[in-house]
Amino acid sequence: MTVETGTLNNVDLAAVGALVTAIQEDPKKADTTWAAHVTWTGGFQSDARVRGFAPTPSDEPSGLGGGDTAPNPVEQLLSALGNCLAVGYAANASVAGIRLDELTVDVKGDIDLRVFLGLAEGHAGFESITAAVRISSPAPRADLEALHAKVIASSPVGHTLGAAVPVTVDLV
Repeated sequence: MTVETGTLNNVDLAAVGALVTAIQEDPKKADTTWAAHVTWTGGFQSDARVRGFAPTPSDEPSGLGGGDTAPNPVEQLLSALGNCLAVGYAANASVAGIRLDELTVDVKGDIDLRVFLGLAEGHAGFESITAAVRISSPAPRADLEALHAKVIASSPVGHTLGAAVPVTVDLV
């Protein structure tokens, strides 16, 4: 893969190219671990700390007994998918030389709260998730469709949500 230098869509193409080259030269550099540290702060509120960033708060809507002070975890999950897709479009469009004038991703999902509330047994998570992507670009429609296919094929969050990923939660 050859990546141009400079910037397009505010993406540092040299940095992307350097990462690609580093991984091509040493495939072990592609193996990464990401982490978050969450601290309960009372009620249904908690703060997630990631790397050196300010904490990201979480709370439940008042209709679910929370204080409605922040997005809840399922809203954050939908946001994570939308943000991951946006990164994928920006990166892949820039590498392909496609200028993006505007990009929006609307994500929504359906959850039946009965399992969460202990009223039923079964699947407590999303029954379905949909995303609508809108791109404004001078690129031909065929290029945008190819870009879309590449992003869908390479989205880490999209693939994680779409696959049975082992999750282990230990009480320590």
